[in-house]
Order: sequence, then C-alpha cells, then structure tokens
Amino acid sequence: MRLLLMSDTHLPRRAKELPARLMAELPLADVVIHAGDWVDTATLDLLEDRSHRVLGVYGNNDGPVLRARLPEIARADLGGLRFGVVHETGAAQGREQRCAARFPDLDVLVFGHSHIPWDTTTETGLRLLNPGSPTDRRRQPHCTYMTATVAEGELTDVQLHRLPPRE
Repeated sequence: MRLLLMSDTHLPRRAKELPARLMAELPLADVVIHAGDWVDTATLDLLEDRSHRVLGVYGNNDGPVLRARLPEIARADLGGLRFGVVHETGAAQGREQRCAARFPDLDVLVFGHSHIPWDTTTETGLRLLNPGSPTDRRRQPHCTYMTATVAEGELTDVQLHRLPPRE
C-alpha cells in the first residue's frame, strides 16, 4: 500500500495550486493523508476526486465548512498498522512523550502545523511523521511532502520529498 502524506497546504493563501510533482503522486497512492490546514474546500474536493482514498483532519486555519467535513483526529487501519492523523501536537520539546501518552493505541501518527518535517519513533514504538508543507516552507529550505509504503504490517520506504522553489 502506497501512502502520500501532506499537510499545511494553505491554498490559495500560500500558493495558487498544489505543485505538479505532488499532483503526479495522487494516482500512485492508495491513501492520501492530509494533516490539516487545507484553508479551502476546493483542495479537499480535488484530493477526494483524484485519490483512491483520503484520510484527513482539519487544522487551526480551517473554517466551519472544513470542520463540518473533517474530524479533529482521524484513525484508520492501513495494511495492518494503526494510523492516526492530527494537526497539532504541541512544542517539539517533549513531543514523543506527549504523543505516546495521548495515542497509546497507534503505530503511526501523522501530524502537521509546524511546516517542519519530522520523523522519529517514541520509546513505545509510535512513529511520528510530519511531512512539512508542499506550499509554504516557512523557515525551511524547501517545501516538502512524504511518501511511504505499508506492507505486511510494516511501514517502509518513508521518503521526504523536497520540491523545487516556485517561480
């Protein structure tokens, strides 16, 4: 099972559209995971229309229409792994301990909000992934997204993809 992970798209405020390279990944993914801050419903509609399956949550910048369509926390069994998606996890310091305590029933937690890519594993074995943002790099050198594979209950091939600067 191929996964495409993104967060903090902030369309159309930070960019007019999703990057072409990210869009090319949509038909290749079995599940598209979006960790919030869509900002517009058109992006959700686009992903739902062009993806096999979307697992998403709302973020702090998402208004009432998106909040009516998306949960604050999403959970799904994907290929034998228990996934969770949430927008905010708090400060980087102490993140592993907080998330392990808050989500003891998960194998993988995808989160956003910071626009900073993150890939760590807690002492309890919870994998924490933040794909960054494909449209708003903030203080990062590149806009980013992630891909991964789930096979036989294992998460493999987790890759952070750096996007070229927008023109």
